[in-house]
Order: sequence, then C-alpha cells, then structure tokens
Amino acid sequence: MFFVDTIELAGLGNRSYLAGGERTAVAVDPPRDIDQVIAAAARRGVRISHVVETHVHNDYVSGGPELARVTGAAYLVPAAARVAHRRTPVHDGDRHGIDAGAGLVLRALVTPGHTPHHTSYALEEDGTAVAVFTGGSLLVGTVGRPDLVEPRLTRDLARAQHASAHRLAAELPDDTAVLPTHGFGSFCSSGRAEGEATTIGKEKASNEALTRDVDAFVAALLAGLDDTPAYYAHMGPANAEGPAPVDLTAPPTADADDIAARLAAGEWVVDLRNRVAFAEEHVAGSFNFEAEGQLATYLAWLIPWGKPVTLLAGSAAQLAAAQRELVRVGIDRPAAAATGEPSSWTRDGEVPAAFPRATFADLADHPRDGLVVLDVRRTSERATGFIEGSAHIPVHSLHRRVHEVPDGQVWVHCAGGMRAAIAASLLDAAGRDVVAVDDSFAAAEKAGLTVHTR
Repeated sequence: MFFVDTIELAGLGNRSYLAGGERTAVAVDPPRDIDQVIAAAARRGVRISHVVETHVHNDYVSGGPELARVTGAAYLVPAAARVAHRRTPVHDGDRHGIDAGAGLVLRALVTPGHTPHHTSYALEEDGTAVAVFTGGSLLVGTVGRPDLVEPRLTRDLARAQHASAHRLAAELPDDTAVLPTHGFGSFCSSGRAEGEATTIGKEKASNEALTRDVDAFVAALLAGLDDTPAYYAHMGPANAEGPAPVDLTAPPTADADDIAARLAAGEWVVDLRNRVAFAEEHVAGSFNFEAEGQLATYLAWLIPWGKPVTLLAGSAAQLAAAQRELVRVGIDRPAAAATGEPSSWTRDGEVPAAFPRATFADLADHPRDGLVVLDVRRTSERATGFIEGSAHIPVHSLHRRVHEVPDGQVWVHCAGGMRAAIAASLLDAAGRDVVAVDDSFAAAEKAGLTVHTR
C-alpha cells in the first residue's frame, strides 16, 4: 500500500507532495516552510528518506536543501540543473527505492520544456506506475510555461513540452495519477483548466499538448503566454545558490510613531486586512494586499525588490500566516509589524484615511464628466472585453505609472475586486480621489456599460 498527501500552497497556486509506504516517504518540490512537510510525515509516522526537485523553480523559494539537511534525506536534483549546493544528480531512468516493504520505487523521466533540465518522477508500486510527479511539465489540461528561462530558448522549449507530454503519455498507464506542482493558479502554468485531479488517460483525451500536432500546439502556446511576475527573476538564482533556513518568529513591533517614520522614509507599509475594512479606514499612505488573496504573488510582484516592508494585521494569526506566505517568495523578514486596527496605528490627532467602494451598476449611474475608469487587469484579460473609454494600466505596473493616470476621480476595476483594491490603495496613497469597484467584470455589461471586444 502507498499514500500520496498533497500540501497545498493556495496563494501561489502550487502543490507539493509527500508520498510513501508504512515506513519511509519522498517529499516532492517542498515549499520553503518545511515544518508543514515534516508535520505531514509525522502524522503518517514515516521517515522522509528522499527529497526531490522536478526543476529549479522560478516562482517560489524551495525548501528542498533545508528539508534534506534536517531529515538526512537524499536530495535528488536533475543532473543538468546548475546548482551550487550539494545534491544527488538525477539522470533519465534512474531509480530510487522509497519504501522496500511497499515495493515503492521512484523512476526519473527527463521531461524538458518548462526548463531545459526538467525531470518528472514516476512512483512505481511493484514495477507498475501508479502516479507521476510532473512538476511543470504535464499539468491538468495544460502544460507549464516554456518562457521563464531564456527568451531565445522559448520556442525550442515549447516544442520540448509537446515531446515530453507525449513521452509521459506513451510510457505510463492510462490510470496513472498525474500530480503536477503548478497549474492551480500559478503563473508558471501556460493556461488555466478546470478540475483538481487527472490521469494520463484523461490528459490524452483533453490536453492540447496531446491532441494537437506540434506546430499547432506551439503556436497556440506561445500566443497565450501572459505577463510574468517580476519576482520570478530572483527565485531561480536563490534556488540555484541554495536558500537559507527561514525565520518565522514575530518581527519587531511597530507603534504609530514608527509606522509614520517608515512611511516618511519611503518604506512600504502593507495592510493585510480585507479590502472592505481597508476602504473604510486605514493608515494614510499604506497599501492594501489582502492576506486572504494572492498576497505573496502580488506583493512580491509589485514591491521594489529588497525594500523594507512593515505588515499591519488584524490579528497575530493573520500576521503569522502572511509571514509564512512571504518567505516562500523570498520576502524573508518584515522590518516591523503591528496588529489591531487603524486607530492604534495612527498618531494622536491623525485621522485614518478612507475611500468609497462601488459596483458597476453604480458606475453606470454616475455622470462621466471628470471621471476616469481605470482597468488594472492584465493585457490578456482586457483583450477579451473592456469598458468603452477606460484607461488601462495593469496593477503590477501601476506603482511605477501612477503619473500616467488621467486627471479626475478614478474608478478602478479588475475582474473581481482584489486587484482593484490594491490599485485603489496605491492611488489613494498617491493622493488621488479614488473609488474601488468591488464587483465582477461580468456585471459591467449587464449594468448598462458599453463593453467592447477586440
């Protein structure tokens, strides 16, 4: 008998796995905060004998080196990956015993495409593949992006993705569970597909890498590539060098004077509370990145790399969860933090700031004179439909382009409300008169607004 436990990294749209038998197990693509992997092994009563990486990751900092060091496990990394730390190099066809009593063996299958060195691992029980850890190769209904390594390699890597998907489909039984790392909201995925679980057989019937010829597949894949989070540029080098252990202890406490001083110094003060509470009252100059949203992705994408950040949270639990998410993308230690509410974060005599929220129906009913509609979705989203007369600056570049927003009251929207809240906080901090449209974009046309498609 074998087990596979999934460790969700929902904020990043990724998954890690722990798989094994009654005594020993392998951890696949572990996150930076390795304590949750160790806890999963403890619940199963197994020892982690192997830690494996499918590739050198571009979207999060790996916990692989530290987990291997702490547990004494063998650390398996594709042989072609350029890394500075100690590892066991893995070549195509290599087999590593995971649990002898359960007849479990891990077999390496080199599957380039997401990266040149990418390797998948088939978990075999008594010689038959029962699951395959596909990392950024074959995903649920799609494949991993081929453009994150080097632009000149993108087309060749896209063709390699097609070949790698076909290799997995040809060599593994149809009922083999496909267990990717990316594809659950991760920007490492080349597309978004419905469903949480899949098999080789299901992918043969639906995945375009397996249903289209290589030229059609590559053309569609390259045409659909979207923006890349800026922080990805720092993840690959960190993982190649070997990340340091994390420190999740509470950061220094900031009082109202300290918060004001940090704002005056140009540091980032980030309010983690939900967007409704932030709009109602917040520290003037602070930015809103909801702890319950894609905090790590968007904060790491927007913040100038290395700039000190102070976190404001509604509770100690919210602060601790945010710290855990941020270390996964290399924001290791907040400069300071505070918990509570805006009244305790502002100095005597200061009044918390606020801005209104609205719906698309409110926008449709509002006079348009002197009003700016700002769309902060990505370019690919806007291409599917946009409000007539709206300006467009993607949220991930807005902090550098605030000066480009036309004069007037700014009604800012995205697809659902989270990114509009981030954008509204950036504009509010810059002194603009802003309204956050907290609504689904699908409601815009229904509200009577003119929506154009290209």
